[in-house]
Amino acid sequence: MKIAVLGSINLDIVASGAPLPRAGETVSGARLDQHPGGKGANQAYAARRLGADTEMYGRVGRDPFAEPALDLLKRGGTNLAHVLIDDEHPTGVALIAVSPEGENQITVCSGANAAVAAPQRIEAGALICQLEVPIETVADAFDAFDGFAVANLAPAAAVPDRLMARADLLVVNETEMEFYGESLFWSPALIAVTLGARGAELWRQGERIAAATPPQVEVVDTTGAGDVFVAALTVALMEQQSPQDALRFACAAGALATTRPGAQPAAPTRAEVEAMLGGHS
Repeated sequence: MKIAVLGSINLDIVASGAPLPRAGETVSGARLDQHPGGKGANQAYAARRLGADTEMYGRVGRDPFAEPALDLLKRGGTNLAHVLIDDEHPTGVALIAVSPEGENQITVCSGANAAVAAPQRIEAGALICQLEVPIETVADAFDAFDGFAVANLAPAAAVPDRLMARADLLVVNETEMEFYGESLFWSPALIAVTLGARGAELWRQGERIAAATPPQVEVVDTTGAGDVFVAALTVALMEQQSPQDALRFACAAGALATTRPGAQPAAPTRAEVEAMLGGHS
């Protein structure tokens, strides 16, 4: 099973352990860390950890942030032959604040991600895209792709009809679902809606076809849990798991990702997900 991911590559600068500030407020006492991130890179790394053969399409700058941003992808065995070095834009950076309860606030500096262009050809069984690269790039990539096309419609933004019509799987959270509204349901795609601690649902043309709740876990950091869910659901569906089993698998993977700090560092292995599922009815 080969999964291609076209999307963002960031270095996450994380301040954790202090309350999230309100507008105009300064808080202190946080701990500073940095991790590889970006929704695209997170999803590629998570899919690889879950057993897929993965390749990444994206851009980084020619700067000191590029190497640490790609570190886990490289060490994890993701094919980076299609990651380009951009001489005009810096590597993307995400500034993340994480509360003691694991909730987060994120500001993204797109950098080279804003210059990502669609390749002429992608050879893979599935293609996962998000909206942290130009939306027209995602639409163009889908137009040229003949496999299973997955769009994580995050962050929420207006997308062309041709993207919605081409997608085989659309993934949104509750806030994004409110943004897109009924436009989601005219698409022929399978639609996954994540509901945080309440789990997730799968819909097709206005009918709910599956629902699952995640195992109870002690939440440390929710950053990247949605990306793990997207990767896990894609892997499971590509394995021809039933919608219900695929959703259950994805919910378990997403829940596990909240038990560790960071986005990519928290991505679970296939064995960890299966062990959790074995103890969760």
